[in-house]
Amino acid sequence: MKKKRKPEQNKTTGLWYLREHNYELQNPKEPELYRGIFDYNQVPKIIFNDRRVPMNPADNWWITDTTFRDGQQSTAPLSVHQIVDIYKLLNKLGGPRGVIRATEFFLYNEKDREAVRKCQELGLAFPQITSWIRANEKDFKLVKEMNIDETGILVSCSDYHIYKKMNLDRRQAMDKYLDLVKKCLDSGIVPRCHLEDITRADFYGFVVPFVRELMRLSDEARIPVKVRACDTLGYGVTFPGSALPRSVQGLIYGLNYYAEVPSEWLEWHGHNDFYKAVVNATQAWLYGCGNVNCSLLGIGERTGNCPTEAMCVEYAQMRGTTGGMDLTVITEIADYFEHEVGYDIPPRTPFVGKAFNATRAGIHADGLLKDEEIYNVFDTYKLLGKRPVVSISNTSGLAGIAFWINSYYDLEGDDAVEKSDPVVAAVKAEVDKAYEAGRNTVMGDDELDNLVFAADEERHHDFEYNGAKAKRRRERAAARAAQERTPGKKNP
Repeated sequence: MKKKRKPEQNKTTGLWYLREHNYELQNPKEPELYRGIFDYNQVPKIIFNDRRVPMNPADNWWITDTTFRDGQQSTAPLSVHQIVDIYKLLNKLGGPRGVIRATEFFLYNEKDREAVRKCQELGLAFPQITSWIRANEKDFKLVKEMNIDETGILVSCSDYHIYKKMNLDRRQAMDKYLDLVKKCLDSGIVPRCHLEDITRADFYGFVVPFVRELMRLSDEARIPVKVRACDTLGYGVTFPGSALPRSVQGLIYGLNYYAEVPSEWLEWHGHNDFYKAVVNATQAWLYGCGNVNCSLLGIGERTGNCPTEAMCVEYAQMRGTTGGMDLTVITEIADYFEHEVGYDIPPRTPFVGKAFNATRAGIHADGLLKDEEIYNVFDTYKLLGKRPVVSISNTSGLAGIAFWINSYYDLEGDDAVEKSDPVVAAVKAEVDKAYEAGRNTVMGDDELDNLVFAADEERHHDFEYNGAKAKRRRERAAARAAQERTPGKKNP
């Protein structure tokens, strides 16, 4: 006889709700591949059923990091020194409240383990150092040896993985996963179950029954069991009325409501195969997921993960505050990846590309010269340490050249030039000659600097001197501000 379920009061709305179903594991002989949606010979379909779930944001939103795990799977391996440097930058970016809450590491080789030890020695409270393992005893032994408090466990949940990759059925897979989760709990280690390929999984026939069992084990052990919903191939969508298994809001609501996973234990991990990584992660936040998992610069398998820097800015947009994050560190991280790691960032990548706030159009440059707020998304110099720039070509006009001079030499206030300045006219004349002669590429900074020097050597010297003074003033101000921001360390 089934246990009768009692109504429960929603803490946010104050209304009473009744969970009507006790979802039980369905264990079909043949895999459910949802061929009506995922016909491999066609672009996958987005299915609608017009069922809408309520928006229910968690009290706190956090960002977690997978740069050292998923991120490294798509780039040249990072050295131990580079991993430690990047870990410190994540701490600095996340601020004293630790908005960037945790990060995860492989433990498979000695270099991986050395990187973990070096990061542990720093004693930083955030991001918390966690690991990632497959659901087997050999990997779990490494977690215990490294004194890791929390580990991710690969628990693939779609029939594509269970039947076609693992050669198991759902019952066998579930038993295998639960066995390792119990061992984690017996050892006092927090398991974080990575529901791989959830956007192709049987949500009510496997995911909900499995996760409810995880919550039961958590209750018995009085240790959190965290759940990461992994959109492995980027199939998630956010359209109102979209159906499972692709509906992001449907998945998060279901895990939160039917599987009873607390928001603070729930995490979203999405890929960018269909250009939806950022919007899907934001949707997960809005519908009750407390954590979104990202990687710096979006590096990761195939098209990559949701970019950490994008979600830092998204957090500020949605919450109306940075939560103590230092967004200028985003630029430090981009510089580090380019100069120390050798990673090429596409120039128009938002927030981190060299040209993300650049324009070539003269009419836009004229607007920037009058008031940069007209054509700049926000004060990118104050928040990211990156001034808007103008790339000089045949379309830049006098305004573009004037703006370039002010930006390149750091000229401010009375020292800044206007488009009527004779030096600007002289440089423009030379630029026009170059394009009339057949040039078809933008002018480089060194070329333009030489043109300014040729136009007026004395003014060129003044520009460099006045710009250097302004730069020193800003550096002193930045140093004072940095002293006021000291990310927390663990208590002794």
